[in-house]
Amino acid sequence: MASTYTPLGVELMVTGENAGTWGTKTNTNLQLIEQLTGGYAAKSIAGGVQNTDLTIVDGNTTGTGQFRMIEFTGTITGKQNVRIPLDVETFYMLRNSTSGAHEVEFEYISGSGTSVTFSATDKGDKLVFACADDGTNPNIKDLSIGTTSPAGTTGQVQVNSSGSFGAISEGTSGHILTSNGAGAAPTFQANAGIGIGKAIAMAIVFG
Repeated sequence: MASTYTPLGVELMVTGENAGTWGTKTNTNLQLIEQLTGGYAAKSIAGGVQNTDLTIVDGNTTGTGQFRMIEFTGTITGKQNVRIPLDVETFYMLRNSTSGAHEVEFEYISGSGTSVTFSATDKGDKLVFACADDGTNPNIKDLSIGTTSPAGTTGQVQVNSSGSFGAISEGTSGHILTSNGAGAAPTFQANAGIGIGKAIAMAIVFG
């Protein structure tokens, strides 16, 4: 019985197979697993409107889709579609380092499942998961962590504003940040200090 392969190209050998080459094949498998879990590759997608198919090479480390992180490079003059085989199930860290204001879409090679797209001006990073959740129309999910920038200007205080960044004016020198006890954002107010009555009471209590 011959070897079989996983969707990412790892060779599964049967008992008694590959006498004399088992060590070499095992080493290749280990190198491939290392590459799949932590490998990096730059992939040029330079050109006009086109499809670029990433490959999986069984029992080898030469496939262009057999890396954890893939950086897209080159000058693009039209929309790019980067595609992976239908049975690939893994997550990728993608970086769009292309030049040229055009979309880059990451998708399965066929089907009507969801895909992930870098907009024409998005020259950043995405974390995506290729689900292989359907034999015909598998989906790719965007797992990217939000990168919302802080609000306001230098010197202002950041606050949670309904789940987004908000900013409070730095106010006047000597003012302190005061809450009104409600759901509204705190504000800077003049420091009223401690009144005489409170000072006497504290002196009696604390000595």
